[in-house]
Amino acid sequence: MANSVNFVVLGDQTVAANLGKKGTATDMTMYDKKESGVIRTYTTPSGFPDKIQPLLQTINLAEHVIFHVNKLDKFVGEQIVALDMLQKKTGLLSYTYDVDENLLNTMIKNTVLTGYQKISQDKIKEESDKLEQISKDGNARVVIDHCFDVKGVGTVILGKVEQGKIKQYDTLKLMPAGIDVLIKSIQMHDDPVEEAVSPGRVGLAVKGVSPDQVGRGDLLCAPGSEQVTTEMELDFAKSPFYKGDIAPNQMCLVNIGLQIKPAKFASISPLKLTLEKPAVYTTRATFASY
Repeated sequence: MANSVNFVVLGDQTVAANLGKKGTATDMTMYDKKESGVIRTYTTPSGFPDKIQPLLQTINLAEHVIFHVNKLDKFVGEQIVALDMLQKKTGLLSYTYDVDENLLNTMIKNTVLTGYQKISQDKIKEESDKLEQISKDGNARVVIDHCFDVKGVGTVILGKVEQGKIKQYDTLKLMPAGIDVLIKSIQMHDDPVEEAVSPGRVGLAVKGVSPDQVGRGDLLCAPGSEQVTTEMELDFAKSPFYKGDIAPNQMCLVNIGLQIKPAKFASISPLKLTLEKPAVYTTRATFASY
């Protein structure tokens, strides 16, 4: 079984085209390659900076970061804040000669990016190939990023085995909808397989659900610690980069994995959120609001 490593490519997103073959392209664009028994996937938030959502979603999909900076602007700042907020601690940082190194160091000061390996652009492939698979054990859980209908096949789900292992003919629960879904077949890198383990990217032909019932960020999971709610009480730490105050009934968007949900602050102390639509989460999930 092939190992899997997933990257998010930020800054100058064009470097991803030199790392793998272009695949699924929406507001997230994926490139992948299979080499020496390892499947590597490089995802760019191609809908950013027009939308913030794909930035957060692609970061959440990745175990490792490739951040190539070719200019310093507010969008680079937003990416730095997002990486720090989501605590993505493993990454490669490169930049062009046009970038002021001292200013960049100031921008990443006191963030997770200070721990990234600084490299030249021509070393991105070599150094990213050294970064290894990071698996999570536990009950099977697949986070979904795309779903569509394929003629002659039916509903096809694309996603990442976030935790555990899935097998052909498993029946999993689609959350938060609570629908039973049968996995008819599994593909990895366009090859049929009988099972897939974390953190493999998979294409699943499924039975029991239609594409209009599936949303980005939904989970396919075996019974475990997943919970569905529209009310949350959270431990909260305000980002030092946010200078405003928050108030009861103020609206926000909540990021939970790949889910983006409109919400409002029901109270500030303790911090409680009321979501417009149900969200699925685990007890150890990291939430971000903006």
